[in-house]
Amino acid sequence: MLQVKHLLDDKGRDILAIAPDAPVLDAITMMAAKGIGALLVMQGEELLGIVSERDYARNVVLKGRSSSSTLVREIMESGMTMVNPDDSIDHCMRLCTNKRVRYLPVLDNGKTIGVLSLGDLVKAVISEQSEQIEQLHRYIAG
Repeated sequence: MLQVKHLLDDKGRDILAIAPDAPVLDAITMMAAKGIGALLVMQGEELLGIVSERDYARNVVLKGRSSSSTLVREIMESGMTMVNPDDSIDHCMRLCTNKRVRYLPVLDNGKTIGVLSLGDLVKAVISEQSEQIEQLHRYIAG
């Protein structure tokens, strides 16, 4: 069964993060430059939350706030759903669906070691299903 640690091995364990006292403009600029939809909010090694394009749209743009004077800590989500390296991809998919989240920080013994997006999970499920279908085709044909 495919686990979080397998996805991180393939994807990499780079952690893209921003400090809580950084302006939201810095977070949005970094997300755009990296082509991602969220950043972990960290103070040193400590995971404090996550900030996403959705948080920006709802808590800055729609409220007429300034991107340069609003701090990340003011719009970040701090009640995150987290997973560990041994969790299954099915478990992660259920969490994303039930909790309506798109990003899952990965912690190993309290240390942040990566983050998975809903897109990462969907890609893994599709890949795993494609392999199973191919194996079934070979079994039937052989």
